[in-house]
Amino acid sequence: MKKIYAILLMLCSFVFYAQESVDFTTDRKEEIPGFKLYPNPAYDDVVYVTTEKNARKEIIVYDVFGEVVLTERTTNTSLNISRLVPGVYVIQLTEDNNTITRKLVVK
Repeated sequence: MKKIYAILLMLCSFVFYAQESVDFTTDRKEEIPGFKLYPNPAYDDVVYVTTEKNARKEIIVYDVFGEVVLTERTTNTSLNISRLVPGVYVIQLTEDNNTITRKLVVK
């Protein structure tokens, strides 16, 4: 019985020791100030991508396999996603040499 307790104690101490601590007090630095992607999830053929500057931006959309399914360079805030089938995508936006990556859900 003592062996079982010793094994459980070693296992629990290893599991708790292996846990990574996360600091929630630090704010995540926003790569592009004022970045907004809406609506998300998207139900229509258009999503809106806005930033503080709304300068010229390059938008690349990847599917879950990492394949590029949409590329656009624009100064508009609207992005036509009518060619995308329902699913989960990753949108990468580059503006003034700053890049931000977010998940986009199309329904």
